Formats: sequence, C-alpha cells, structure tokens
Amino acid sequence: MQGDSQSRSLGRRSYLKGCLVGVGSTLGIAGIGSAQQTEDQYETIVDVVDAGADPTGETSITPVLREHVGDDTLLRFPEGRYAMDSQLRLTGFDNVGFVGDDATIVPANYHEFDGPQYRLFRMGTSSNPGRNLRFEGFEVDQTAEETGIRVLNAEVEDGLYVRNVIVRGSHDAGTWGPGLFNITDPDGEGYVDCFKAPDGGVHVEDTPNAGNMWKGPTGIHINNNHQGTLIFANCVLGGFPGNGLYASSENGQVGVDGGWFANSSTASIRLSGSHGAIRNATVIVDENPNHAPGQHAIRLDRGDTFDIDNVTIHAAEPNGEAIRVMDDVDDVSIENTDVYVGQGDSSGIRIDRGMGTASFTDVNVEIDGSAYAFRLLGEDAGEVSFQDVSVTGDASGTPIQHAVYCERNDCEFDSFSLEQTGSSERGGLYLSGSKYLVTNSEFETSNTSIAISGADDVTIENTEAQSENGNSVFISSDSGSVELENNEFPDDVRDDR
Repeated sequence: MQGDSQSRSLGRRSYLKGCLVGVGSTLGIAGIGSAQQTEDQYETIVDVVDAGADPTGETSITPVLREHVGDDTLLRFPEGRYAMDSQLRLTGFDNVGFVGDDATIVPANYHEFDGPQYRLFRMGTSSNPGRNLRFEGFEVDQTAEETGIRVLNAEVEDGLYVRNVIVRGSHDAGTWGPGLFNITDPDGEGYVDCFKAPDGGVHVEDTPNAGNMWKGPTGIHINNNHQGTLIFANCVLGGFPGNGLYASSENGQVGVDGGWFANSSTASIRLSGSHGAIRNATVIVDENPNHAPGQHAIRLDRGDTFDIDNVTIHAAEPNGEAIRVMDDVDDVSIENTDVYVGQGDSSGIRIDRGMGTASFTDVNVEIDGSAYAFRLLGEDAGEVSFQDVSVTGDASGTPIQHAVYCERNDCEFDSFSLEQTGSSERGGLYLSGSKYLVTNSEFETSNTSIAISGADDVTIENTEAQSENGNSVFISSDSGSVELENNEFPDDVRDDR
C-alpha cells in the first residue's frame, strides 16, 4: 500500500482534472443530485455582462448582481474574470441560480473588501433560509496575497445544488473557509459535487486577521443549523488549520462520496450527526502545513450511525489516529477499507471508551510505527466484531508491544490475520476484558502472538499462532476461563494461572 510522493500527487491531480457525473447517494437516498438542472426552471435569465458586469476584473460586479438577483432568476456568467469587493446577500429566496461558463471570480484582498470580510455569496441565513439554490461552474482566483474568503455560505431549506467550483490559491486572509452548507429542513436535501480547494489555508496567526479567530479556516463546514441531508461528492480539500470537511450538526445526515482530502488539522474529514457515511474517498496525511498537534485522517465525534466503506487512508507522516471514533458515537461500521500508518506513535484505528458498537469487515491496516493498529478502549460500551481483517507492517514493538489492544468485552475476531515481525519486541493481540471469540484466524509475530491478561470467558478455536521469540499464547495468572479448541500453537501456550 505504501506509495511514493509522486503517486500520491498523481492521485490528487486525478481528482482535480474532472468530476464524475451522476454519483449515487452515499446515504442510500435516491435522486439527490440526479435531477437535471436546466434553464427552463427559471422565469428570468440574466446574462450578467449584458446587464453591465465587467468581465475584465477591473470593476466589482457586486452592484450588478444585487440589482438583478431574485426569485425564479438565473444569473449566467460568460467567460471572463469578475471582481468582487463586497458580499452578495439574499435571504428568503426561491429558485435562484448562478452558473459560470469558464468564469473566474476574483475577490478583493482582506484590506480592500468592503463590509463583512468573510463571504462572497451569502445565500440564506438560519433564520431566513432560501429554497432551490444552484451554484455551478466557477473558478475562484485567490492566488493574490490575503484574498482568502468564503466563496459560498448557503443555508437553504431544500434543493441545494452546487457543482464544479474550484478555489485556486492558499486561503491566507484568516477569514472563514471556502464553503458553508446547511439544509435547515429535516426533510430537505442538498448535493455538493466537485467543490475543490486543493491549496488549503494558513493558520490565522499568519494572516491579517490574527487574534480574531481560533486556528483558522475550515475547508467545508456544516454547522448545527443543518437538519436535513447533504451529499458531498468528489470534493477536494488541501490542508486547512481548522478541519477539512467538518460536520458539527447534532441532527442532520451527511454523506461523503469520493474525493481527496489531505493534511488538515484536527481531521481531514470530521463528522457528527444522526447518520453519516464516507465512501470511496482518499485521505492523506503526509505533511503538517499548520504545525498542528494532531491530524486525524477521519474523526467521528457524535451521532447515531456512521458507515465507512471503500476508503483509502495513507498516513505516511502520522500525527493522530487514522480513524478515531469518539465517546458519543452509538454505532460505526467500517468495511472494504485500507489504512497505512507510517513511522511515528499514532495508532491506526482507535475506539474511545464511551463509543457503542462497532464492526470491521474486510479492513487492512499496514502499520510501520510502534503504535496500535487497533486500540479498543472501554469495557461494557458495546460489542465489536472483526471479519476478514488483516494487520501487517514493520512496526518495531518499542514502546508499544502489541499490535492490537482490546480491553472491551464482547469482541469477536473471525478470519483475523496478523503479521508483525518488524523486531523481536512486537506482539500480536492483547485481550484484557471478557467474552472473546477468536476463530479461523492466523497470527505470525516476533513476540507473544496472543496475550490474555486478566481476561475471562475467552474462546480461541481453529486458529494458528506462531511467535519467533515468545509463546503462541500467554495466559496471565489473574485470567479467568480460557477455552482452546482445534488450534495450532507451535510455540506453546504459557499458562500462569
């Protein structure tokens, strides 16, 4: 799995070159994003250049937009460069569109932007949202110094459609990040396809807005005003000092389908909500542009149910767990997922003590640093199951000896494969709770393959465990019931009870 920097760069560029059409709903809700957006749905169509907008980038177009924006209106932007030095704000609207045809928006810098220095387009508010918003086909040129700004702040009840928006240049003004999206109606839906800010942002203390913000911008934010369903397809985010894609809502649903996310502080993808899903995405941690103390690839904060499926995480320079599931998550399912963790002291996948049930199916973790591939904390918080899971890599076992640490009760390891022979210190599976089943599994380790330390009600069956420098199984003196059936343990069982 471990690739060189060139291959990772090519992966990033492949996401930048184009977008898929007709991506299905990550949350299994048919129709989101599939409706054809046409000019026929608008009563009025305005060519902004014909209406007086300057396509050369010399004069701000915001006054023209204010004059012509309104219900049942599509504003079309022909090819050109369009300067903006103040925000366009519209609330309580219905059926409004902005469509660019090779159109580039050029924001004024932080010092010259008139009025609130945080947004270009503020479409709806939490107290007065709009309905049916289309925003499509724009490049935003933020390559000039101190021009980083929020491109679109969209709060709508239903019918959000955003597609093909790319922000060029690092977000270096210290204002809010490129996008905020909320669906305020619990039955409402929204779709954001190919929203890209590959150059990330800089810490607020290195911007003209120093002292007025914590850490700095987040790439895409979904806040507590979100109540409905949002799908983010094929989005691209570089390293932001806040988070990459951050959903902090307690109630709404958020799905991430495809895309490339890299090197943001706290997490490149961070979700809360009633239901969340991440599928077909690539997450990279290979540099720390904002000198953050922790950079999780994926962090799940709180909510009912989360699904991670067909995700690739490549943490060549780890600085935080590849996946961390926090206390207030009720259930998580991770499947068809590959995780690589390079040298360092960061674990692969961590389940916190208060987190509920979890299942891992067809998950591969390659770990070269001396940390846990899986760290399962808590005792009676909920069942955890492993099916067709593998752990490989060259971890040294110093200071973390065991590759898998499990203090939870009610855990099942079925068809679990573990190979850890990086040094004579590295061991395999450590169990310290109760009610364990290890079945149809294989272990090859330098040190003890399976350590039962104070655990009870343990069954190991149809399993092979080989250790170069230790025992196949070690059972501590304070352990309870252990049943061993139909196993191959060529390096003996040490039972100190």
